[in-house]
Amino acid sequence: MGLLLLCNGGFMLLAAFVSGIYKDAATLDISMAAIVTMLVGVMAMFYTRGHRKEVKRKEGYIIVTFGWLIMSLSGVLPYLFSGAIPNITDAFFETISGYTTTGASILNDIESLPKGILFWRSLTHWIGGMGIIVLAIAILPLLGIGGMQLFAAEAPGPGGDKLHPRITDTAKRLWLIYVGYTVAETLLLKLAGMSFFDAANHALATLSTGGFSTKNASVAYWNNEPLIQYIIMLFMFLAGTNFVLSYFAFTGKAQRIFKDEEFKVYTFFIIIFTIVASLIVWLQADVPVSEYHPKVFGELESSFRHSLFQVIAIVTTTGFVTADFTNWTPFLTVFFFGLMFLGGSAGSTSGGIKVMRHLLIIKNGILEFKRTLHTNAIIPVRYNNKTVTEHIVYNIIAFFVLYMLLFIIGALVLGFLGLDFESAVGGAASSLGNVGPALGELNPVVNFSKLPDFGKWWCGFLMLLGRLELFTVLIIITPYFWKRV
Repeated sequence: MGLLLLCNGGFMLLAAFVSGIYKDAATLDISMAAIVTMLVGVMAMFYTRGHRKEVKRKEGYIIVTFGWLIMSLSGVLPYLFSGAIPNITDAFFETISGYTTTGASILNDIESLPKGILFWRSLTHWIGGMGIIVLAIAILPLLGIGGMQLFAAEAPGPGGDKLHPRITDTAKRLWLIYVGYTVAETLLLKLAGMSFFDAANHALATLSTGGFSTKNASVAYWNNEPLIQYIIMLFMFLAGTNFVLSYFAFTGKAQRIFKDEEFKVYTFFIIIFTIVASLIVWLQADVPVSEYHPKVFGELESSFRHSLFQVIAIVTTTGFVTADFTNWTPFLTVFFFGLMFLGGSAGSTSGGIKVMRHLLIIKNGILEFKRTLHTNAIIPVRYNNKTVTEHIVYNIIAFFVLYMLLFIIGALVLGFLGLDFESAVGGAASSLGNVGPALGELNPVVNFSKLPDFGKWWCGFLMLLGRLELFTVLIIITPYFWKRV
């Protein structure tokens, strides 16, 4: 925990440095926040210096859950010290939305904020995304969370169940890819016409599948710059893909990407959903047409671009918007609401249920017909030509049932707080799936600022649950977790 706070303070100093470059008013405030955070981190490390550094399962759950919480609690300091978000509830909502890479915001005038605060806001995404890679690839498989052990053997690095070697070996490789993608997108966006500051911030938000923008209109600000939007789409797609596949691509094992079932289904879903959305948008909805295109081609291209952008943004739970998709047609509103439950690939920075889990649930459901006819036959579920154990299948089914139950409870609480049906179900689905924009009064144009204070804390809790794969957080609040065996 102390080490996490030290790292968080270091990132705050980076934001203070950016603030200093742009000579805005928040430099000293962010620096003070960094110093306070690092001092607390040093004190925590000093206090626990004599303890055994042994991480077992229980410690793993505690480190992951409380680590995210302590990062979020310390992350509010730049907002509070600078006065950018003076309210503790709003500051915490914005911060946990950043670290969980949800991208839901309570800010109504983003462009009025100091550059240093905007950069810190984007950094919270990037830090959270970096943590998710280690969490998904190295920690959750070993804790047996939600069937994540399925691709544990695919992760680059030494085998075995030792936590530390896998984390360090895997993290170094995957963080290098993560950083490399971020730098590449920054440069491409700069070349496409963005300012360097906007390019860097949007790269940080894209690779983490977060969705915080430096503009009030989000990526719709560049509706006359299709190239910028296509670049962001490419990196959203990559960020929603298992990062292990990127590792294989860079190490000359590209054939393994196209043999991966999840990648094929993930790509197929995006193509099919884009075709459906494009046709409906082109025939029934109005979308902004780039002024650089001829009218007929422009309408076709704009329908395709906005549809593809929103499909990728929702599936990968990035949450950037180029248009208010809730105003297109009632069918597409329901359509995009459904996509909030899909999620990207396991081992990516995206949230949601994940394509791998949907795939295995569907496969197991189809095989139940065979098992019903052939009661004595042993018919296992197979994934990437390997047999999936019953334990993993049960784990994934339990995850799915629990996810849907939490969504219903989440929507009921928001409804109890006075939100209408569309806003309540949209807010719950968006928060639990780490999507960002929701429906009704929480749509992409209005954001979450209208929520009552308890609603913001509740949505923050849902974001944490969704980001940490449900079981990681919920197991800590069970009585038997704290009993000595």
